[in-house]
Amino acid sequence: MVYEHADIVIGSSLDAVIFSFNNRYPIFFSDVERPFRFDFLEHDLDLSFLKLCLEPKTLTTFDGDKKIGITKELLWERLLFLLSLDGHVPTSDLCTNIRHDQDAIVCFNEYSKIAEVRYERMHDFTKKTENDKIVCYDWVAFNSGGKHDIDFIQTDDDFVKEIWFYSSDRICGKTKVKDACAVSRIDKNLIDDFDLSETMARFKVVKEMENRGMKGLLSSYGPSGKPKHYNFKTSTISRQKSASESSLNHKELSRLKSSSLYYSKYLRYL
Repeated sequence: MVYEHADIVIGSSLDAVIFSFNNRYPIFFSDVERPFRFDFLEHDLDLSFLKLCLEPKTLTTFDGDKKIGITKELLWERLLFLLSLDGHVPTSDLCTNIRHDQDAIVCFNEYSKIAEVRYERMHDFTKKTENDKIVCYDWVAFNSGGKHDIDFIQTDDDFVKEIWFYSSDRICGKTKVKDACAVSRIDKNLIDDFDLSETMARFKVVKEMENRGMKGLLSSYGPSGKPKHYNFKTSTISRQKSASESSLNHKELSRLKSSSLYYSKYLRYL
């Protein structure tokens, strides 16, 4: 299938999707750049015009409650959904590779060519600025000691800079058991260093918790009546790496409200 457009957008980052939404340009991508699960928008940002209700939410931290808005992931999904309804995501997520020719791109799936797109102007959001650091997301399972009230810990070190606690996905239904995701920023030349590995990240998560007085399950009481606790038992779920952190163009973000008027024919049914 051959498409012809004056402008096209390449990429699937939040910035690319917002730009495509605001300008009603078709968007094409081979890799899905879903925003990080715990990237939040400002708590006072009103997106009700997209039928995204602002529900007051706070995170419990050792520095007091932290107000947050909706996740960037939710905004990304809503904008892509509206673009799809309007026919501006022609290849959806079926494209696995994009070849760039002169004034055209050719999209392929795993087996064959699925589309050729001719254009006059291309807005490419896949070109990233060079960065000396890699962002690592280490997902840690708590097999014991996962029940507590803390949602977020921030440290002063680039290795395990942030620790996000969330209701475990390993257990069906809503559970009070929490797993964790540790976010680190590691130099490219040190990424294979064992001292900065997912194993050491897991150990540091536990250390940061214990340094703040968090304890595992109650085991017994000593002769003086002092409670004793089991150690935290953890295991590594996975490590994900990203060459860059998600960015957000606030100028384009401020245009969403006026741009959404065009999509009211879909939004009224949500």
